[in-house]
Amino acid sequence: MRQPDPRGDFLTVDGRRMHVVRAGPPNGTPLVLLEAGAFGFSADWAVVQARLAAHGLRSLAYDRAGLGLSDPGPSPRDGLAIAYDLERLLAEAGEAGPYLLVGHSMAGLHTQLFAGRNGDRIAGLVLVDAITPLMARDRWFRLAARPSHRFMLVAGAVAAAGLLKPFSRWGDTIGLDGEARTHKRWAFADAGHNRCAAEEVAHWDAAVSQALAVGPLDAAWPVAVVTAGARASRLKDLQTAAARAASHGHIDHVAGASHASLLGVAFADPIVAAIEQVLKAAGCK
Repeated sequence: MRQPDPRGDFLTVDGRRMHVVRAGPPNGTPLVLLEAGAFGFSADWAVVQARLAAHGLRSLAYDRAGLGLSDPGPSPRDGLAIAYDLERLLAEAGEAGPYLLVGHSMAGLHTQLFAGRNGDRIAGLVLVDAITPLMARDRWFRLAARPSHRFMLVAGAVAAAGLLKPFSRWGDTIGLDGEARTHKRWAFADAGHNRCAAEEVAHWDAAVSQALAVGPLDAAWPVAVVTAGARASRLKDLQTAAARAASHGHIDHVAGASHASLLGVAFADPIVAAIEQVLKAAGCK
């Protein structure tokens, strides 16, 4: 499967091209800044971006270094490298903030690190079935997540060897449509994308430590948590702690959604609603 044409455009960070997808009106604040999880990239957010635009909200999704259509970046690909690239990318885009940060899955670590480094530019956060730094340090969670962590590393190695190309048509577990689905299926089997994604996962412990080092989220920031599935569990208690600690918290458990499909056509509306709740709490809507 050939590399698809970009859905958005490219910006240059330290001589490297980084792929960005912007949606919604050209002006207005805050910017909804969308960070994908492990092995994810801008296409993951296509449905959410389209629905935000329909609500008159401006958003930006991007491909981290080496993922999707972005050029690889220097090693190690830990949390600090990701935060640095995003800061440089936003400067190049002329986006000074404020930002409403939205992170899915492993991007919960990246959003906390970015928020801690750029606290004066943060309007609020939305964590979408996300992993937080304190959650990642929890003994029970570490034991439960170990098989998944190993699986991602093995899957990355298999894909980097080109062995998933015959299965690319099954590469969209989110439930995307149009060009975004084509991009997701292509990346599922692309060697370069998976090699760089696996390197990020390999630096998981460093990313956790770096996110913890910036300290807890500012309690004044409104925080929403959206999780996949309605059943209460210890995992959900860990996931929702950030919203419960915030002065303005919003929690939604989406029945029937999976970790991936939460972003897709069938289940994206609760994410949009959570973003609007945070904007309202921040006095931006």
